[in-house]
Amino acid sequence: MMSPLECQSLTTGYDRAVVFNADLALPANQLTILIGANGCGKSTLLKAMARSLPAQQGQVLLNGDDIHRLSTKAVAQKLGYMPQSPIAPEGLRVRDLVVLGRFPHQSLWRSPTADDERLVYEAMQMTDVLAFADRPVDQLSGGQRQRCWIAMALAQQTDILLLDEPTTYLDLKVQVELMQLLRRLSREQGRTMVIVLHELNLAAAFADHLVMMKAGRIKHQGAPETIFTTDNLLDVFDLNATVYRDPLTDRPFCQPCMMPPNHASTTRQTLVAETGDVTLVDSTEVCA
Repeated sequence: MMSPLECQSLTTGYDRAVVFNADLALPANQLTILIGANGCGKSTLLKAMARSLPAQQGQVLLNGDDIHRLSTKAVAQKLGYMPQSPIAPEGLRVRDLVVLGRFPHQSLWRSPTADDERLVYEAMQMTDVLAFADRPVDQLSGGQRQRCWIAMALAQQTDILLLDEPTTYLDLKVQVELMQLLRRLSREQGRTMVIVLHELNLAAAFADHLVMMKAGRIKHQGAPETIFTTDNLLDVFDLNATVYRDPLTDRPFCQPCMMPPNHASTTRQTLVAETGDVTLVDSTEVCA
């Protein structure tokens, strides 16, 4: 199956390049998560994939076509983008925000149709924001506001959704609920999603395809069970951590090692051993 969105040898940035020679083909109908240290280029790569930044070298392909050769409206009908910490105009009601998602499918002379109204309602229902549809967005909690922006993106009816740090500043419980919603939408509706996250264990728990970036380059990518390892966490984040497997989901998660740096050892080993109710799959002597 052809990737719906693909970066080929992409170099991009602002006054200077920030992302270098990125090759990334998004798996269709799956949830891809980008992780990496602050300033590594995650958000810049996402902006380039959303056509908000030009390619300095290489290209971004949307369904096989150079994304910069397509019209803005054509891109908006296929790809939705939620930037980091979006802000709604003061006093804008939730329902009116979600309606904005239908604009790429309307002309200047056409009023919203019954189909538009149905899609707006369904998007609000899926994201559980109907209860405060008539409230101003700026009066809601952080988690509620994020769900409103996701509802707008869903109303846009695109097959591809790009979200930049949608869980920032949210409590852990709300982060988990939001990620559960996004994963459910991806699986039930067959949407291809790309999410930038900072929370390593949240990324490993929910990603179908995990991408690790460092200093503007894609260092590792693949299934979390394959690439979420002690060696890769040390390589990308300079983080000494033990990686375990959740006994219920078999997903990996990490526990940072708290030993002083002078106790660290460069010797690394891979273990498969039961420790309590979790499985230790990757460790270092620093955690012994």
